[in-house]
Amino acid sequence: MSMTMQQGIDLSLVDAILERRKDERGAVIPILQDTQEAYGYLPREVLARIADYMGVPFSQVYGVATFYSQFYLTRRGRNVIKVCDGTACHVRGASRNIETLEKDLGIGPGGTTEDYQFTFEVVYCLGACALGPVTVVNNDIKGKCTSERMHRIIEELRR
Repeated sequence: MSMTMQQGIDLSLVDAILERRKDERGAVIPILQDTQEAYGYLPREVLARIADYMGVPFSQVYGVATFYSQFYLTRRGRNVIKVCDGTACHVRGASRNIETLEKDLGIGPGGTTEDYQFTFEVVYCLGACALGPVTVVNNDIKGKCTSERMHRIIEELRR
């Protein structure tokens, strides 16, 4: 087995990132950002490689990765859907969008479909209250998003 392969994870991706950032002391956050972009999430084996490379305890790198909400420790779907359920969106029907997604995707908030096509999250303010209910699909804001529109979006993404 190659030195860059460990339990099915190709560590050559993180090795290239570490090499590229070798002169940046204490660059754990940019390294984690680049690594997550490469893998789509932060596998445990990759965090261990970063800790070893930086000469710090695994717990230190893991602590940073779990502190910031931008980092994910589990594989996410190709399509990430975030439904706002903050006050303005909630009173305008966000719960119907949540129900539509649960039914159409067969997963609850925080879940990822088995085929890794969708990850579904509920957030509590996207800062676009006047557009409520708001849903973000792959970083694209969908304002005044009805459950019917949500259903059509899922159908389009499945194609």
